[in-house]
Amino acid sequence: MLTGRAIALDLAIDSKTKEPANGAQRIIALSPHAVELLFAIGAGDRIVATTDYADYPEAAKQIPRIGGYYGIQLERVLELKPDLIVTWSGGNRAEDIARLEELGLPLFASEPKALADVADELEALGRLTGLEARATAQAVQYRDRLEHLRLDNKDKAKVKVFYQLWSEPLMTVASGSWVAQILEVCGADNVFANAKGEYPQVSLEAVLQTAPEVIIQTGDAGNVQLLDWSRWPEVPAVARDRIYQLNADLLHRAGPRTIEGIAQVCTTLDQARSSAL
Repeated sequence: MLTGRAIALDLAIDSKTKEPANGAQRIIALSPHAVELLFAIGAGDRIVATTDYADYPEAAKQIPRIGGYYGIQLERVLELKPDLIVTWSGGNRAEDIARLEELGLPLFASEPKALADVADELEALGRLTGLEARATAQAVQYRDRLEHLRLDNKDKAKVKVFYQLWSEPLMTVASGSWVAQILEVCGADNVFANAKGEYPQVSLEAVLQTAPEVIIQTGDAGNVQLLDWSRWPEVPAVARDRIYQLNADLLHRAGPRTIEGIAQVCTTLDQARSSAL
């Protein structure tokens, strides 16, 4: 099985992969971010099945579901006769991926780890589908916008940020995680950057001790409602009304809309900087 940028082109030309010469036409995308990548390059209408929560763009909601994090309906996969399956180790069971490999099905592992990987994945999927021109254009646009955001924010004042990934248990993001990379682009000083693990569980007391200037929450109702920050007015973010709810899909899905998520965070931190004047 191929991963990310690895040797994707080989999959398109190696006869042993059962890949049609004109690119994959029947695709199973086993993650929401893979669906978004495929739609971005113009291959959305080739997706014959996907998993739960693949809901963007609107047309994605009509794609049949064959599973989720709890498992994949392998019998249904075989019935659909895919010529490409885009897997994701972060959301697919290892045993399911292993079984797909054993069955000799053509797999591409979409595993973006760094922000720049999104562009590489667009190009790789473009080669696999025969849609190189559209994919290349999308990749160039993504890289240009990412570089612009980096340059636009690199000299701005640092802002101490606590990112509330979830409220019960209280979880955040540390260095190396996808969201931490987004925060870094925007000039955030992530108060738990050095915590152990990419998505550590932290105590409320630890958060209070860091005295964040900004708290960013995902906009999920449960995340917002289960923790009432107004109970701790001594926290600078609370005292200055700098608690923001942002779109989780833009921040957590490693797809083309990551750029919108980064812009969303950068705008939020600019608002916090302005309110400090």
